[in-house]
Amino acid sequence: MVFVTKLRHQVFTGTHLTRMEEIRQNVCADFETELTEFNGADNHVHLLVNAPPKVALPKLVNSLKGVTSRRMRQEFRDLATHYYRTSRPWSGSYFAGSAGALRCCRACASTSSSKTARPDHSDAAPPGSERLFPPHYAGQSASPPA
Repeated sequence: MVFVTKLRHQVFTGTHLTRMEEIRQNVCADFETELTEFNGADNHVHLLVNAPPKVALPKLVNSLKGVTSRRMRQEFRDLATHYYRTSRPWSGSYFAGSAGALRCCRACASTSSSKTARPDHSDAAPPGSERLFPPHYAGQSASPPA
């Protein structure tokens, strides 16, 4: 998932992002999901969330944005004063994509401006994932069935 700040304001620092990750881990635990990867910049954040099918994505997003917004404004006065009129640091939109068996490290490799990233994830796909993708996806020609 990707969340951007309202009007793409550049307001987050490394301290903000570190605390935001802790808050979002707690929210994910409440939804019985796992925050697998988190990184961000001064005006947006990237999350990789491992969620079971029973979790309603809009409800999870609403909680992630709402709880983070409320707690960050309570703990950091600079954010509260920056958003004094709207009281919402997040844009109303978000991006959510399904990664399947691929690792987020590949999908987020182009994000060079990450402030906090977890280095403990390898770039390798999980064992057995090669069965999920036909050979023509890997750039090989698929042979006709015999």
